[in-house]
Amino acid sequence: MINFSQFGNDLYTGRRSIPFIAHRRRWYAASAVLVLIAMLGLGVKHLNLGLEFTGGSEFRVAAATNVDNYEARARDAVQQVSPGQAANITKLGTSSSTIRVQTEQLTDAQNNDLRGALAKEFGVGTNEVSASFVGPSWGQSVTQQALRALVVFLVLTFVVMAIYFRTWKMSLAAMIALLHDMVITVGVYALTGLEVSPATMIGFLTVLGYSLYDTVVVFDKVRENTQEAFGNKRRTYAEAANLAVNQTVVRSINTTVVALLPIAAVLVMGFTVLGPGTLLDLSLVLFIGMAIGAYSSIFIATPALVSLRHNEPAVQQLEKAAAKFHTRQAKKDAEAQAKGTAPGAAAEEPPTREGLEPAVAGRGTGSTGSTGSTGSSGSTGSTGSAGSASTASTPRTIHPYAQTGPRNQPRRKPKSQR
Repeated sequence: MINFSQFGNDLYTGRRSIPFIAHRRRWYAASAVLVLIAMLGLGVKHLNLGLEFTGGSEFRVAAATNVDNYEARARDAVQQVSPGQAANITKLGTSSSTIRVQTEQLTDAQNNDLRGALAKEFGVGTNEVSASFVGPSWGQSVTQQALRALVVFLVLTFVVMAIYFRTWKMSLAAMIALLHDMVITVGVYALTGLEVSPATMIGFLTVLGYSLYDTVVVFDKVRENTQEAFGNKRRTYAEAANLAVNQTVVRSINTTVVALLPIAAVLVMGFTVLGPGTLLDLSLVLFIGMAIGAYSSIFIATPALVSLRHNEPAVQQLEKAAAKFHTRQAKKDAEAQAKGTAPGAAAEEPPTREGLEPAVAGRGTGSTGSTGSTGSSGSTGSTGSAGSASTASTPRTIHPYAQTGPRNQPRRKPKSQR
């Protein structure tokens, strides 16, 4: 069984590496296909804009008991009042069903007639059928304000990210990933015919913020790794960026899964119990956008950054320096392998001081020797020499602080060599 914790740790330390940057043309091709399909959907099917954007009349039949074949019955009622009139008919909820009928703008007389026809068709009182009207000028105003808010959001985000990362290319790469998310998300709505409501626009802006957050987290690690690469000249810019993506990919996946699980639960409740409404519209766009945002932060943002900076003189010089380092390292590994040492293994430096020190030769022997000279010269002299030998061979105990203090610890390698 795969140990995902160990796998993620190996990705972070560099023992394993997924070639996100090396295969970036594959990700570009896959994204280009998705964007093309989304653009075709927008051009052919268009967006199904809600009543709030297009304007028109809306009727709601509350507490309808007999809802069998409700779409055909409601459409027949609309045709009786206004022949040829297109209608968007949905059911809200399951237990106490509400039938929602949306049409183009109707006159006051047609509104009253349609209310009566719907009440008769579904067996409810006329007071149970509500009618509301949204003018086209209001819907147009909402559309213009939503587009204006989107443009302002993108411009401010570009400027803030350029200041934060101190390079406009990182900001541009993040914008590329963001536009990628926008086009694909809108394309999904166009292809599926899902209704675009004000709640959808709110969720859409939320998705853009989430996608940027994930991209900024990855770019922070990219900046850290590339700064270190420019300092020690041991990795190319692409290698340092690829390591950053590998170090953050597990976090990105975990964050996305944790965020999508509750949204998926809301989606299930919306489709099975609540029916169309604000909650379903909001959760649907969040689910689609977050999934695509996680993909773009891993497969699009950082590869786009590497492509943008590939031809910079500093990046080209770094590639040459890193290639020389790899050549030297390969020679050292070959020599180490020829000597029987593991490639890349560095010899451990011995500690600066042993825990125990031998006694200084001759310490305490002088007095013994003198005693031997004053007393019996044969026996005392031999005793003195024996005492000197035993004293010299017996180690002297060092104070515990001196044994374990910083001066007795092996020297650590620099951070760039670990």
